[in-house]
Amino acid sequence: MALARQLAVKAEPAQTGVWIGVATISMSFAAFTSALVVRQAGATDWQHFELPPLLYLNTLILLASSGTLEWSRRSLARALERTAPGVPALLPPAQALSWIYVTLALGVMFVCGQVLAWRGLARQGLFLSTSPSSSFFYVFTALHGLHVLGGIAGLGYVVQRGRARGLPATGSLGAAALYWHFMDALWLYVLLILTTRV
Repeated sequence: MALARQLAVKAEPAQTGVWIGVATISMSFAAFTSALVVRQAGATDWQHFELPPLLYLNTLILLASSGTLEWSRRSLARALERTAPGVPALLPPAQALSWIYVTLALGVMFVCGQVLAWRGLARQGLFLSTSPSSSFFYVFTALHGLHVLGGIAGLGYVVQRGRARGLPATGSLGAAALYWHFMDALWLYVLLILTTRV
């Protein structure tokens, strides 16, 4: 239990950094949303189009990745506290780490799915410069995809440190999980904006 507390204390700077990142990213997407609303209101060239159905499958993939990451995080916390009487470990640390690999794979699948969705739109003749609506679609989804890649890099760092130490620090994993869950919530917001506006 003392070890878990020590690892959590070391994570406070990481958590603070993630919260600053979340605030910055939120402001960026709020600015893009404002630009979309203003541009759509005064547009005679706004072209509505049907979103690629693959985006909905990608949503399920991203939500599943959040579930596997949370399972890993909670399992690791339980494994670290298993010395406390009456607290059974859900998984040993090595197995908890393996669920992070599943999360990483699902994250990569999400990004690949986004690329496939863009290619599907390109086959329909919808490109970044085709119309304002397609431009906003590409900007929103590409910006989100880049941030997901950042989350993949962060989780990769947690895994690398975990393999070197025998188990990942719960604080680093907690910070990475916070960012990853935010990416899920942000994607649901982006999908809502695209569904109602584009």
